Amino acid sequence: MTDPLPAYAVASAQGCRIRLSDGRELVDGMSSWWCAIHGYNVPALNEAAAAQLGRMAHVMFGGLTHAPAVELARRLIGLVPQGLDRVFFCDSGSVSVEVAIKMALQFWSAQGRPERTRLLSIRGGYHGDTFGAMSVCDPVNGMHERFTAVLPRHLFADRPKSRYGEPLAARDIESFARLIRAHEGELAAVILEPIVQGAGGMWFYSADYLREVAALCRRHDVLLIADEIATGFGRTGRLFACEHAGITPDILCLGKALTGGYLSLAATLATERVARGVSADGGVLMHGPTFMANPLACAVAARSIDLLITSPWQERVAAIEARLRAGLAPLAPHPDVADVRVLGAIGVVETREPVRVAELQRRFVDRGVWIRPFGRLVYLMPPYVICASELDQLTGAMVEVLSETR
Repeated sequence: MTDPLPAYAVASAQGCRIRLSDGRELVDGMSSWWCAIHGYNVPALNEAAAAQLGRMAHVMFGGLTHAPAVELARRLIGLVPQGLDRVFFCDSGSVSVEVAIKMALQFWSAQGRPERTRLLSIRGGYHGDTFGAMSVCDPVNGMHERFTAVLPRHLFADRPKSRYGEPLAARDIESFARLIRAHEGELAAVILEPIVQGAGGMWFYSADYLREVAALCRRHDVLLIADEIATGFGRTGRLFACEHAGITPDILCLGKALTGGYLSLAATLATERVARGVSADGGVLMHGPTFMANPLACAVAARSIDLLITSPWQERVAAIEARLRAGLAPLAPHPDVADVRVLGAIGVVETREPVRVAELQRRFVDRGVWIRPFGRLVYLMPPYVICASELDQLTGAMVEVLSETR
């Protein structure tokens, strides 16, 4: 509030471009915080919204149901890893995590194990901004250290150093294995972002690590929550990042790209064991958001999923990955760059020191691109429909601006 970053007024958006009020046009490299996978002003999604608006924009989901929610639930169950066949619709990604945590806590309480209230996660994670979600974000670099004194105290294993595509180094799982063994009697669940840690550091870790975590959760009878809010719907090259390791979590959180960036909607999916376990004592899941399963959002989400599945999204994401690798490669030897990494439609340049956000933002806008850095990360998560020349404009701007910045 005292020294705010500049805000650029937007007049409209179309395809992969954002038009500012002063007439300048920017190629979007952020998918509006990773959700606008189809780009902007998409005719099919506009039509879905308009058609549903003519029927009803909203109706409560307590004691009532409606076709858009039923259809969306069917689509999700048909897409996610097998066994996740119970769906709870909520408002946003953070709330999806809250619901997942509540499911885990109520599950054990209903089994007569109320002492199982702690969560285990890995350092470098980010799960949202509400209180339950904040409590499982990285405790040091998770943006929420101001609230440490009032957050529940959970457990954090060391972040795996084995990169995606590499075999797991034995030492990487030691911290996690030690914690789950020592605390299994008090753990309700493990929660992590599979394969890709998002806002906590944009780190891509070995699929072997995720497989080992899932195996340890089964061995110690601890629920596994997969937060796929950022990775779901194709961002990593698989429809869901869990597929890289071939695992099915007990609970799955989805959001962001669910509606293609049109409306806020999220979903928390669970196995039958978890869903029935929550009510084993005759209770119900203690969560009921006002806009749960909002018909307008559900109708758009169902159409967005159809649009994704009927498109050549795998080929598009693979092409984006190849072009990101080639376009960002010139930055790897730069003395101020610590790492360049790419997976699916995610390209990350990690600098050695925090970047000057306002300055970089201005330089990017001057070059006709929208890239929003944070901390030591300058990254791209473009819409899947981006064309080669637009993607080259984004990577070219990153190379130019970061090469100039010393």
